[in-house]
Amino acid sequence: MILIAAGSSLPFCGIDSQQIVLSAFSALGRLTDLRVVSPLYHTPAWPYATEPPFVNAAAAIETDLGPEALLAVLHAIEAGFGRLRRRKNAPRTLDLDLIAYGQECRDGQGAVGSGAGFQLPHPRLAEREFVLAPLADIAPDWRSPETGKTVREMLAALPVRAAQQILR
Repeated sequence: MILIAAGSSLPFCGIDSQQIVLSAFSALGRLTDLRVVSPLYHTPAWPYATEPPFVNAAAAIETDLGPEALLAVLHAIEAGFGRLRRRKNAPRTLDLDLIAYGQECRDGQGAVGSGAGFQLPHPRLAEREFVLAPLADIAPDWRSPETGKTVREMLAALPVRAAQQILR
């Protein structure tokens, strides 16, 4: 199972964050086998709660693309929605993260230019309600290959819960 997380806190060309996230998954579905998309969630901005709140969701996909090629596709979709990388954790029109690629583990180390410089599963996954809450709707029993914990267990271990499902 390949897991993707999405978030948006800024509009783009008159499109609000909810529609951006849904449209991003629609675009991803034209390039991969989009299996399931979670409900949308409102979550506070992190780590700066005074910035615009996010709309978050998650999806499970299948694809023949390898992790590097898939990450390139995710970055291209982000760019199509005006994503700018000004500073870490800044408000953004769209953020697409490769959370897990099956049970593959990568430590983020690799030769420069090798495409191996990202971590799988996504780092700090177990600390982020804005990823875990949507994942719990579509893959509650998925286990981290690093820790053996399920999404449900990681979410239950969080001390504070602020994500609110958007009813549509």
